[in-house]
Amino acid sequence: MDKKLLDILACPLCKSSLIYKKEQEELICKADRLAFPIRDGIPVMLEDDARKLTTEEYDALK
Repeated sequence: MDKKLLDILACPLCKSSLIYKKEQEELICKADRLAFPIRDGIPVMLEDDARKLTTEEYDALK
């Protein structure tokens, strides 16, 4: 994930910053507890394609 792209991307729902998880190929919004997938190097910033974080996943971000 390009650092410059990550700096300008924000959650489409709440506009907060995102956390890049390289291993999972996801961008995480802590505020909304959502994980947006990255497919073929392209972030998919659609609410319908995002998955809810489990409590364990969310707690691990702290």
